[in-house]
Amino acid sequence: MGRAFEFRKARKMKRWSKMAKTFTKIGKDIVIAVKEGGSDPETNARLRAVMQNAKAANMPKENVERAIKKATDKDTSEYKEILFEGYGPYGIAILIETATDNNNRTVASMRNYFTHNGGNMGTSGSVEFMFEKNCHFSIPKGEIDLEELEFELIDHGAEDVFEDDENIMIYGSFENFGSLQKELENKKYEILSSGFERIPNNTTKLSEDQEAEVEKLLEKFEDDEDVQSVYHSMA
Repeated sequence: MGRAFEFRKARKMKRWSKMAKTFTKIGKDIVIAVKEGGSDPETNARLRAVMQNAKAANMPKENVERAIKKATDKDTSEYKEILFEGYGPYGIAILIETATDNNNRTVASMRNYFTHNGGNMGTSGSVEFMFEKNCHFSIPKGEIDLEELEFELIDHGAEDVFEDDENIMIYGSFENFGSLQKELENKKYEILSSGFERIPNNTTKLSEDQEAEVEKLLEKFEDDEDVQSVYHSMA
């Protein structure tokens, strides 16, 4: 088990704890995917991945179908994906992935959170280089041999294959998402969920009180309706 496993395990419960917000995030992902590649999951790999995530999050099928139908409506807002970078208290690096239909609102909100919670919003590229962007897939354990699976996938970009608490996790670089997804589908493995994560190259250990200050800022971001994911370098 590598850094990816430890990072994911530490963040998993917190980031997906609020069911309603999870459905909202997935709904936005569906709109973005449909606007980008059409409403047919057979020909739209990104939509196919989002639908897998919706199933993993127990999002009702009718909600997914409604979101796809809504996304095909010309009057439906198009979401712009914007990455915000900055530092929280004690020099903790923070990346915020957003999907917004109002850029001015989102910029103002992100700057306000940083400014009023002991942080500073940075310029593009000021923090992103401190994180490694990975793709990941989750498949059922079943009778799968981990070494054999890793051997099958290594030529398609797999860098880390291990057992999670319930499933098998496969990690690779961001660029290899499509290749890994296609190979898993070709091999008839059931993809339970997939996506991207930004894993810090280095982390900073803080005291309990210092962590609480940083968490206060992180919660501001995570509670914002425009925010999809938040990553940081706090250990």
